[in-house]
Amino acid sequence: MVHDFGFIWYIALTDGIVSSILLAAACWLINNNLRYYQPGKGSYINLLMWCLSLAGICTAGCRWIIPYLSISTVYMHFLSQSLTIRFFTDFLAIGWMAMISMLWYSQQDHKQTEKRKSEAEKLARDAELYNLRQQLQPHFLFNSLNSINALIGFKPNEARKMIHQLSDFLRGTLKKDDQLLVPLNDELQHLNLYLDIEKVRFGHRLDTEISCDKHCGEGLLPSMLLQPIVENAIKFGLYDTTEKVTVSIRGEIEGNNLVIMVQNPYDPQTSRPKGTGFGLRGVQRRLYLLFARNDLMETHQNDNIFTTIIKIPQV
Repeated sequence: MVHDFGFIWYIALTDGIVSSILLAAACWLINNNLRYYQPGKGSYINLLMWCLSLAGICTAGCRWIIPYLSISTVYMHFLSQSLTIRFFTDFLAIGWMAMISMLWYSQQDHKQTEKRKSEAEKLARDAELYNLRQQLQPHFLFNSLNSINALIGFKPNEARKMIHQLSDFLRGTLKKDDQLLVPLNDELQHLNLYLDIEKVRFGHRLDTEISCDKHCGEGLLPSMLLQPIVENAIKFGLYDTTEKVTVSIRGEIEGNNLVIMVQNPYDPQTSRPKGTGFGLRGVQRRLYLLFARNDLMETHQNDNIFTTIIKIPQV
């Protein structure tokens, strides 16, 4: 533009370079300040004053620096006449930089805040999941130890067998502590260790039926999810009766869900299987924490059969 006004290239380049350096320095300064300081709603006037001040400094810099590099009476007159336009041009450029910087850094701060919030929620969720799993173990462990204590006197071989089974079960539990999702086949294999221990406790009174087709065997589910459900079925099925009880476990794939059904008979006169015990509540809580859904577990009572159905989305 300076060249188009009839000045030689030397004067035009000198003007352009000095103006650009001053404007770039002002933009860098406003950008660097906004990186560490985000103005609040009542502080935008301060930002406006900063932009006006920097635009004034850029204009004054051009007014006092360029004449030392390019001496021309005509150009000096042109420079003096263009100071107002230079000021508003610098102000617009610095203002645009301030606005872009403010939006950019506020967006980055928002992303960092959301990331920290997400990490904090994940830590809290993992801690709660860990606590839920830890609370499931003592109840089963105490029952098993009491059963071993009862067997030692008159069935020492059965007590010894139960100790080995309990050891294998607890060892498998420790191996699964770091696993969030496991194949259904592995979960059923581990569940069989638990059922073997319970069969030692209840003898011929406990029978189990497990059916799982080849398609759902590789379906993934949270580790140690079935044990509290089966424990609940045994509790309400056997504790108030002396007859033989069959607990059935069936798995199948429905759409994008792995569906597992656990059924047990119960006596409505002595049992109250309302699904409010810690075991089922813990399972429902784990499913919510992992999948953020409250519709993944349901219970039904029909013809003296208590049914627990869980659905695990396969992502």
